[in-house]
Amino acid sequence: MSKTEFAHLYTPDGETLSGTPWNTYPRPQLRRNSFLCLNGQWEFAVTKTDEFPTQYPEAIRVPFAPESLLSGVHRGIKQHSRLFYRRIFSLPDGFQKGRVLLHFGAADQIATVYLNGQELGPHRGGYTPFSFDITDHLQGENTLVVRVTDELHKKILPYGKQCEKRGGMWYTPVSGLWQTVWLESVPDTYIRSLRIQTGDTDVRLTAEGVDTGTVTICTPTGELTAPMLRGRAHIVLSSPRHWSPEDPYLYTFTIQAGEDVIHSYFALRTLSVETVNGLPRLCLNGKPYFFHALLDQGYYSDGLFTPATPSGYEQDILAMKELGFNTLRKHIKVEPEQFYYDCDRLGMIVFQDMVNNGSYSFLRDTALPTIGMKRLNDKHMHRHAATRHAFLEGMEQTVQQLYNHPCICYWTIFNEGWGQFDSAAAYERLKHLDNSRFIDTASGWFAGAPSDVESPHIYFKPITLPKTEKPLVLSEFGGYSYKPAGHVFNTKKTYGYRFFTEQAAFEDALEALYTNEVIPAVKQGLCAAVYTQVSDVEDETNGLLSYDRRVCKVSPERMRRIAQQLTDEIQ
Repeated sequence: MSKTEFAHLYTPDGETLSGTPWNTYPRPQLRRNSFLCLNGQWEFAVTKTDEFPTQYPEAIRVPFAPESLLSGVHRGIKQHSRLFYRRIFSLPDGFQKGRVLLHFGAADQIATVYLNGQELGPHRGGYTPFSFDITDHLQGENTLVVRVTDELHKKILPYGKQCEKRGGMWYTPVSGLWQTVWLESVPDTYIRSLRIQTGDTDVRLTAEGVDTGTVTICTPTGELTAPMLRGRAHIVLSSPRHWSPEDPYLYTFTIQAGEDVIHSYFALRTLSVETVNGLPRLCLNGKPYFFHALLDQGYYSDGLFTPATPSGYEQDILAMKELGFNTLRKHIKVEPEQFYYDCDRLGMIVFQDMVNNGSYSFLRDTALPTIGMKRLNDKHMHRHAATRHAFLEGMEQTVQQLYNHPCICYWTIFNEGWGQFDSAAAYERLKHLDNSRFIDTASGWFAGAPSDVESPHIYFKPITLPKTEKPLVLSEFGGYSYKPAGHVFNTKKTYGYRFFTEQAAFEDALEALYTNEVIPAVKQGLCAAVYTQVSDVEDETNGLLSYDRRVCKVSPERMRRIAQQLTDEIQ
């Protein structure tokens, strides 16, 4: 089966990409009635210079990277190329009622935006949203041009699992626009951002850009209204209903500030470390909770970084809940907010990784640590100032973007030493940005700095836990490979950590791994375990789902029994 034939398989049954793809409101926690989606067909050109092209010989479907099948381009982009996107649009009658804002979900890696020949500004970083006030540049018919360059080869900006020469655990790189482009109209005075902080029984709201307003919260017993003064409101809720994967209850609310009206939601849930029966435990809502997790890379066979439709996230989440899992470790990728919204409303905890940058060495970062040679002092590693600055900037932007989502319970700063530097300082910086969630400073190895957890990776030997006074998180393990015929990206190459040719043997080995090694470790202090992984990705065939999401390799009944045993053990 060729790559192209394979990639056609993933688009969900009954859904098509006719019309505007991803025509879904992209910011669920600050929603207005004003929304104009600019996804769909754009003109496209690839050049070698920053000069505007005289022609746009291709068409590209936004929001899919040009390397993906769904973009319509479906080819690699050479180093030092400039990607030019052009779209002509007019505002519908009655759309503009004040200021008009242009939003981009993400562009990999460096974007410069022009409207009607005027530069609006640049943005650096391939995983974070950005926007411009375009009111003063609007005409009847408007020409929007975006120039994007991808400097993956420099390893300065965060890049995650992207690799120029993909293979094994490194994947096809993406470039350009890979999230929604959209417009909204706002009053002259409007809520620019919203900060939601919750406790056991209360919520604090901070709305930047406005002074006064009214908050109306829908509760199980009716509406609750409170004033907003100096952009702030503090509301205590009686008979609070706490969020969990088993009961993902969301409180919806509206803020009216002058002419601006926004809709949002929050959840009440607490996170803490408590000593239970002499062992440190990660607690959700005051009780020990076993975080039964999977590594989630966020790659899709036909869209790469972007599923064919927004429902792709929901399908993955529900498929993993059907198998008994309650947590996804979003592995060194930041998704569109739709993913986190779906986790919020469906009840799936997220362990969110920061996106790595810097150099990678197989010998230093993988081979030697695997046999036990682990570096402890990282203060002087990866000294390049621009690389360090880009990582810390990306970390701060990630926290700002995702802070309000209740599903996120845990941040991971560095993974297996990839780009790792001065982790003690990084921990303190992240703790200052957000002290409400668990922080895993160094997942895998190269620990030594302050961290809320002890976080080993164990693949090639029996699971034995280190002695520690911190909660234990097995943040990667398993990785068993089974390739279902007809649903494989690469029939010749296989990447995984233990290999099976028959599904029955694969399932038996997976159940034995949990029964003989993971479940007994709970009584020794294990609080979370992250199996590798949700789905196959290209050569890497160690998913519970095939890459096209058409095959589930395991029995839901067997997996749910394992999940129940893990829950029973931690009580």
